[in-house]
Amino acid sequence: MSNYLLSILIWLPIIGGVGVLFFSKPEQAGTARWLSLGISLLVLALSIPLWTGFDTSTAAMQFVEKADWITRFKIQYHLGVDGIAMPLILLTTLLTLVVVIAGWEVIQKRVAQYFAAFLIMEGVMIGVFAAQDAILFYLFWEVMLIPMFLIIGIWGGPNRIYATIKFFLYTLLGSLLMLVALLYLYNKSGGSFAIADYHQLALPMGVQKWIFMAFFMAFAVKVPMVPVHTWLPDAHVEAPTGGSVILAAIMLKMGGYGFLRFNLPITPDASHELAGFVITLSLIAVIYIAFVALVQGDMKKLIAYSSISHMGFATLGFFLFNQMALEGAMVQMISHGFISGAMFLAVGVLYDRLHSREIAAYGGVAKVMPKFAFFAVLFAMANAGLPGTSGFVGEFLVILGTFQVSGWLAALAALTLILGAAYTLWMVKRVMFGAVDKDSVAGLLDLNRREMLFMSILAVFTLALGLWPNPLLDVMRVTLENLLEHVAVSKL
Repeated sequence: MSNYLLSILIWLPIIGGVGVLFFSKPEQAGTARWLSLGISLLVLALSIPLWTGFDTSTAAMQFVEKADWITRFKIQYHLGVDGIAMPLILLTTLLTLVVVIAGWEVIQKRVAQYFAAFLIMEGVMIGVFAAQDAILFYLFWEVMLIPMFLIIGIWGGPNRIYATIKFFLYTLLGSLLMLVALLYLYNKSGGSFAIADYHQLALPMGVQKWIFMAFFMAFAVKVPMVPVHTWLPDAHVEAPTGGSVILAAIMLKMGGYGFLRFNLPITPDASHELAGFVITLSLIAVIYIAFVALVQGDMKKLIAYSSISHMGFATLGFFLFNQMALEGAMVQMISHGFISGAMFLAVGVLYDRLHSREIAAYGGVAKVMPKFAFFAVLFAMANAGLPGTSGFVGEFLVILGTFQVSGWLAALAALTLILGAAYTLWMVKRVMFGAVDKDSVAGLLDLNRREMLFMSILAVFTLALGLWPNPLLDVMRVTLENLLEHVAVSKL
């Protein structure tokens, strides 16, 4: 099975999602739920051998599958993972299971279609991380938009149509520039769509800058970076809870993954040349967007802006070209997957009870929902970078790596620890503490067993990564060292 493990992880949820659609009648909703749970659990279990069987001593692609697909254009069905892609695949399989559990009782309309969309999207997202052929990558990248478009458009809020169209147009236009760059590289490499072949091309600086910007637009929109970030708050506010979880925890990471897989290795000289531009945009995201988060009255919007700020930390780490910052950026991406997913789920728990995301609608929640408050405050502290949580590890490593480059840059980056604590504690104080002066809050019920389950899962991973990050760092280290050597050699 190990020879076809990646294919199984990609196609099992896709085929399973299509199968769930056969149980679309209202009286078959229970069957659709249990089938979706079984498939997502099986995919998570099958993804574990990626971790246990991974060789941390090599930067070479592992679990490789390769077969001719469209021979005329040398397009291949080529899959493989390294220390960058593998943790992101595991994050995808875990969060998909969590989303299925979270939506178990909440989704009452078109149940089969809802769960099928997430299962299909799971397979496609794994395909993005595993694809080693440029066209295969591009197909997975584009198809991924369709399930999310439907999730927001069908199960979203009142302004869901506006949010879906904005989300689709932003991401699609950026992707078209990436396709142009891939076609140029295909011709330049003598007719190859193998991404590894592009890493060996010696492109002149002028060409590298154009290719860099084409990729940059595609991936910057997905992260998202300032100033192409405005679609994200709208999408999060209108998306159902599960859609917000996957959007923040997985889809945003694909932008960061693209920088590491395409920009840095294919256009290394341009990456050095334009690093200041990317670092500037990253610091704007870290600082300015944090101030924007401070003035939000909608909990979902606050967390959405918080995500932009935290992902700015990741892009900052990518373009400092040192090992510590790069490792910190990767840890930040994985950590943000747990924390942002958990925070959107916490908002979802409150919304299911009170049907409001406004901070002003709450107050004193900890007195009537003590179990919920424990988890919500834990994740809020992790979001603020509290030592002992995963949120601290990534940010601390990036700040240390930044300090090796410039003390001033490190000081600016460190502002996120203050600003992150400010907007997070501002929300926690007003929602969780104080007097219970609203009848609607006084009647809230605490977490049920299902909610305790998915909150506990994410709490365990948030604390485990915060207290013991070495296993994740060991998996990524050699791959990231190899990437830095490639970029440094080209620069010389």
